Amino acid sequence: MSDVTFLRWPFFEDRHRVFAAAMAAWADLRPADDEDRDVDAQCRAWVRALGAGGWLRHAVPPADVRTLCLARETLAYRSALGDFAFAMQGLGAGPIALFGDDEQKQTYLPDIAAGEKIAAFALSEAEAGSDVAALATIARRDGDDYVLDGEKTWISNAGIADTYVAFARTSDDGHRGLTAFVVEAGTPGFDVVERIATISPHPLGRIRFAGCRIPASSRIGGEGDGFKIAMATLDVFRSTVGAAALGFARRALDESAKHVTERSLFGAPLADLQLTQGAIAEMATDVDTSALLVYRAAWTKDHGADRVTREAAMAKWVATEAAGRIADRAVQLFGGRGVTRGEIVERIYRDVRALRIYEGASEVQQVVIARQTLGPVR
Repeated sequence: MSDVTFLRWPFFEDRHRVFAAAMAAWADLRPADDEDRDVDAQCRAWVRALGAGGWLRHAVPPADVRTLCLARETLAYRSALGDFAFAMQGLGAGPIALFGDDEQKQTYLPDIAAGEKIAAFALSEAEAGSDVAALATIARRDGDDYVLDGEKTWISNAGIADTYVAFARTSDDGHRGLTAFVVEAGTPGFDVVERIATISPHPLGRIRFAGCRIPASSRIGGEGDGFKIAMATLDVFRSTVGAAALGFARRALDESAKHVTERSLFGAPLADLQLTQGAIAEMATDVDTSALLVYRAAWTKDHGADRVTREAAMAKWVATEAAGRIADRAVQLFGGRGVTRGEIVERIYRDVRALRIYEGASEVQQVVIARQTLGPVR
């Protein structure tokens, strides 16, 4: 990141500054993403590299949230797939790390942290994305086993993951009826039935459980704990979505600042135009506003707050929306180059769009913030 002055803010300790500098130096040596190459293979390579470099030990189990945010911001500045690989290892392992028993932790976490196994978080369904309580996949107890039936979609790492943390309904008691399970790839009755292509390529798909039998020991926590497990995991990682958006936004701003000082228009640098200066000022202010909210949420969680629902929702909403504006403005400043495949700002424009949707759409974050603000008077 060219602008690291934010690391002087009191949100950070010296260990965070050392971590950010070391990860940036390491990431700068990685090959650039290439959409003409096998995306699955690139993601696997990123997972192996992050594990071998020791970086995944900060995500599995999750380290302090400021470190997670710095990692995602640093990686997103350089590589959408690098950020994706880091985030999904953390999110996919999060329920086990936070709520799993000792045997589950010993069985799954070391290989995920080493980058030898790939993890996935299987929550979303066609009719249950942001509304988790509408989840319809069923888990039926049968002796010492559970039998899962249902489908999930928009599952990151579908098709390349070795382990999936899947959420299913064990009773009809709304969100209190949800339970979490670990399902291993290759289990009979479990299949990846569709791969989904998106504007920012990464492994994504639809999975199906059809009479999928797993041992009761695969359950994470107790029956009915699934909603609590999902929300607590997302509470840790939601701020990091804002951090990823911040990384993309910083890169778009840096590329734009360089371009407008080098590009001439009407015999003078594009940067001399007041409209250009206004655009850069708005972009820079959006970046700092996002950073303040992201690292406030992370700092609050790290300093003992049980839940940071309001702070994390604000961070994700503001940072992802700001990243969209910044990427759009960057494309505009680049003109024809901005919509040319292969240009950095064109890629960022596509990379940031999904951030406003996954892990709770912007509109849902606004509802969460309002409810948290209104509280019992509502």
